[in-house]
Amino acid sequence: MKQYFTKTPRIFMRIFSNYTWCFSSSQKDIYLTFDDGPTPEVTQFVLTELKKYNAKATFFCIGKNIEKYPLIFEQIIADGHSVGNHTYNHLNGWKTDTIDYVKNVEKTNRIISDKLLSMSNSKIKNQKLKLFRPPYGKIKLSQTKNLQKLGYKIIMWDVLSADFDATISKEKCLENVIKNAKRGSVIVFHDSKKSKEKLYYVLPKILKEFTKKGDTINLNII
Repeated sequence: MKQYFTKTPRIFMRIFSNYTWCFSSSQKDIYLTFDDGPTPEVTQFVLTELKKYNAKATFFCIGKNIEKYPLIFEQIIADGHSVGNHTYNHLNGWKTDTIDYVKNVEKTNRIISDKLLSMSNSKIKNQKLKLFRPPYGKIKLSQTKNLQKLGYKIIMWDVLSADFDATISKEKCLENVIKNAKRGSVIVFHDSKKSKEKLYYVLPKILKEFTKKGDTINLNII
């Protein structure tokens, strides 16, 4: 049995109101986010598809992947997308000491900051530092308090595509998004090898669907 919600219950959003789950539905915006990259081929596929529709997204990147694939990371920024922090090595906050967790996030923040400093101002003009998404959505209250004191904005989601779930079909993954997304929604995909098959099927279809409806895929998540 699955251990996640494809549509985040409103009660969760109210209880954990110090996180960002979604945005106002009064604007014609849908917020696409991609976790776990950059990943060769997969992230590049995502960038190509987004460009076809002049759509923008936010990529929550793993620090060690930025170090391994710096050119792909630079391409994300050069294409006008925003980037966020997803820890250095995909840590589960529930299983990690708070001090170690914060150090891990800060390590990735330095990697992102150094990379942005090395790029031209015209390419990084849309970046807002210290966007953070906890891997698995699992983070302790103590970790949250420490990160927010350091200026991090914690971004969750209200729609989970479940592209990582090997037990569901690509058609079900598409349904998860189409059925649950609305204006103001923050949608989670993964630009990872694990999610590749479903992502390749779903992303072009949802971009076409949202464009047909007249929605705009927003430039930045905040």
